[in-house]
Amino acid sequence: MRQYWLLLSALISIPAFSQVKLTDLDRDMAGPRAQILVLGTVHLNSMPPGFKPAALDGLLDRLAAYKPEIITIETESGEECDLAARHPVKYGADYCPSTEAAKAATGLDVPSAMVEVDKTLKAWPAQAAPAQRRRLAALFLAANDIASAYVQWLQLPEAERRAGDSLDPALAAQLGKIGKRNNESYQLAARLAARLGLQRVYAVDNHTGDRIDVPDIKAFVRSIEAAWAAGGAPMKAQQKQEDAMAQAADLLPLYRFINDPERLRVVAEGNVAATMRAKSPDGYPQIWVAGWEIRNLRMVANIRETFRERPGARVLTIVGATHKPWFDEWLGQLQGVDMIDAGAVLK
Repeated sequence: MRQYWLLLSALISIPAFSQVKLTDLDRDMAGPRAQILVLGTVHLNSMPPGFKPAALDGLLDRLAAYKPEIITIETESGEECDLAARHPVKYGADYCPSTEAAKAATGLDVPSAMVEVDKTLKAWPAQAAPAQRRRLAALFLAANDIASAYVQWLQLPEAERRAGDSLDPALAAQLGKIGKRNNESYQLAARLAARLGLQRVYAVDNHTGDRIDVPDIKAFVRSIEAAWAAGGAPMKAQQKQEDAMAQAADLLPLYRFINDPERLRVVAEGNVAATMRAKSPDGYPQIWVAGWEIRNLRMVANIRETFRERPGARVLTIVGATHKPWFDEWLGQLQGVDMIDAGAVLK
C-alpha cells in the first residue's frame, strides 16, 4: 500500500503537459503572408422598409481600398447543396434553391457545372467578351452559385445584360431581379467583386454539422430561447442602437458599430456564455453550442481552402456579425496568416 501511495505522489508531482504553441511555427516563413479581413455584417433582408443599396456606397469604398483578391460569403456552396440533395432525409428537400432551370438551359447538373466553371476560369482571358460572361453566368447558376453569376452579370455592359450563350430568358430575368434583393451576398460581395474585376465570390457557409438531432425539438428550442433571454439584456440594448443606425442614408457608422470589439464581446457573451451556463436535464443548451462551433469550424476551413494555393492572398470574408469573434480567433491561428483590424479599414 505504501508503494502505491509513493507512486501516486510521484505521478501527481509530474508537471502538466505543455502544449505546442502552433502560432509560432510560421515565424521564419518564406514568402508573403496572407491578409484576412473579417467584416461582420447585418443581414440585409432584415433592413427596414425604404433601404436603398446606395446606403452601402461608403462601406464599399472602404472595402475596395483594402483591395481583396478573394471574397467569401455566408451561403452554402454548390458542392454542399449537391450533398444535401442526395440526402434529403437528413438535410431536407429545400436545403438549397433548385437549379432545374439552369440545368435545363445548360444541360449540366451541379457537379458537372462546377467542373465546367473551374475549367472556364483556368482559361479566362484578360478581356472577356460578353458572350463569355453570359456563358459563365449560366454555368455559375447551374453550379448553385448565384452570387458569382451576378458578379458576371454586373460586369456586362447594360446593353449586353440579356439572354444568350446558355443564359436563357428565364435565367437572364433571374439575374436582372437580383439587384432588387436585400442580401449582403449580392449588395456587398458581388458588387464589390465586380467593381474590383474579380470573376467570382466564394460560398463558405456550412450547416452539415449543426442539424441538431434531439428527441424533442420543441423542448430544445425552448431551452435555447430561455438561455438567450436570461443573458440577453445587454444585447437588446445594442440592438436598439443598431435599429436606429439602420435607418440612416449611410450605413458606414452601423458597420463600424457592429464590428467594434466591445459590441462583439457582448454578442458572444449573450449567445454562448449564457447558453453554456444554462441548466437543462438533456444538456440542450450545450448541444446547441457544439453545433455552433462545428458550423464555425467548417466555415473557417472553407475559407482556408479558398487561398490554399495562393499564399499571401488578400482575403475578405463577409459574414453575419455574430460569427466574427470565432472567425477572428480561429483564422488568426492559421499558419502564414495576419488578421486585419476591421475598425482600421472602416475608419
